[in-house]
Amino acid sequence: MKALRNYLDKIKPAFEEGGKLAMFQSVFEGVETFLFVPNTTSKTGVHIHDSIDSKRTMTMVIIALVPALLFGMHNVGYQHYLAIGTDPGFLMTFIFGFLAVLPKLIVSYAVGLGIEFAVAQVKKEEIQEGFLVSGILIPMIIPVDTPLWMIAIATAFAVIFAKEVFGGTGYNVFNVALVTRAFLFFAYPAAMSGDQVWVRTSDTFGIGAGTVVDSFSGATPLGQISVAGKEMIGNFQTVDILQQPIGLWDMFIGLIPGSIGETSVLAILLGAAFLILTRVASWKIIVSVFVGGAAMTAIFNLIGTTVAMTVSLLEQLFLGGFAFGAVFMATDPVTGARTETGKYIYGLLIGALAIIIRVLNPGYPEGMMLAILLMNVFAPLIDYYVVESNINRRLKRAMK
Repeated sequence: MKALRNYLDKIKPAFEEGGKLAMFQSVFEGVETFLFVPNTTSKTGVHIHDSIDSKRTMTMVIIALVPALLFGMHNVGYQHYLAIGTDPGFLMTFIFGFLAVLPKLIVSYAVGLGIEFAVAQVKKEEIQEGFLVSGILIPMIIPVDTPLWMIAIATAFAVIFAKEVFGGTGYNVFNVALVTRAFLFFAYPAAMSGDQVWVRTSDTFGIGAGTVVDSFSGATPLGQISVAGKEMIGNFQTVDILQQPIGLWDMFIGLIPGSIGETSVLAILLGAAFLILTRVASWKIIVSVFVGGAAMTAIFNLIGTTVAMTVSLLEQLFLGGFAFGAVFMATDPVTGARTETGKYIYGLLIGALAIIIRVLNPGYPEGMMLAILLMNVFAPLIDYYVVESNINRRLKRAMK
């Protein structure tokens, strides 16, 4: 590392003002700060000095996402080989999923970081680290067979229109990864509605054995629930791609069809524990989302006029992107509520809205994405009224 540090110091003058490569100063600075922590500190004024910066915060989130990402890669291979009726073993199953997911990660980062580097270069500003997390989130919340060109277009749209036009990292109103998902949902609804099985059914890499399925149709658990008739109330059972019943344990572990990183509640909770212990994410938002979802599920269970209304509490919380959204999306410090009381309100409303959308809108059985994006809009309003309430309460106390 010392040799690398010395090399960067040696070539740095060429990228500074007046140097031959001064036009690429932002690019060099971005690479340097990615590899090393800046050693410059403020000399005057009142500042808080600690080791936490945006790069470290983003790194913590990426570490927390690793369990869900790795499991998602394995599940991609597992669902594929389950569909074609073979079992090549754990290693080959994981390799298949890894090779299926890797191109999506590469495209997401290449497009997103490429735009951020270009914008920083034009504006002659530092490159922000915000997309380090968005770049890994985007492939984790989409179907595994989403075309790469589609991912590239959606990522570019989200970075430009949901982030850069607002001023870049820290100024965006909406979660960038969810805007990418929303763009895909509205532009290509047939592929992103959340009701079709998301299973990679073609062995593009030639590493598997057995018959390859060219096409495979079916419905995800949430899709099955959304189209079930009233006559099935009381005896409805979700099934996997082989028409075998899906139990709560399968839902918790995550060996079911779904978005790449959203199926395993266990892996997601491991990431949640890490984020809470490192104080990167707010446990108040996470817990509130689950409480809001559970409360709304209980209300619908009491009504029980459709199959969707009778889905059990644990099934609602385990299926789809509910847990993933609660842990990694709702807790975004930029687009979420920032006051302590506001975090409870924000989380409760997200959880409740997600279940309402799932149950009452058969055309979109997922719900979590729209709930979070809607609450992104209202987060500043929630904080405003929380602050106003605190001010009024203190004024009343001071007047006594």
